[in-house]
Amino acid sequence: QVQLVESGGGLVQPGGSLRLSCAASGFTFSSSTMRWYRQAPGKERELVAAISSAGGSTTYKDSMKGRFTASRDNAKNTVYLQMNSLKPEDTAVYYCNALGVPSWGQGTQVTVSS
Repeated sequence: QVQLVESGGGLVQPGGSLRLSCAASGFTFSSSTMRWYRQAPGKERELVAAISSAGGSTTYKDSMKGRFTASRDNAKNTVYLQMNSLKPEDTAVYYCNALGVPSWGQGTQVTVSS
């Protein structure tokens, strides 16, 4: 059974930082490209970042480049999203997903507000 458990969200002031984690199980994590998505109220879910199976390649949505960094620890079956210089428009529920695996976690809420 596939499980994806996101954590690390919270309330942060504009310009602040958060580090999200996603613990995965039930599939071959080390062979899977992992992706971070987010969904803001009233908006569609959007792709934020992706990281290759070995972690050597990452891609980001343009508005996140230079602010967000995806990484992974295959020994811990965990993927991370370091978010810096957060803006109010980054407020959303953040989810992780494995490419080709039709399963989602519960997400973690990120709220950027003063």
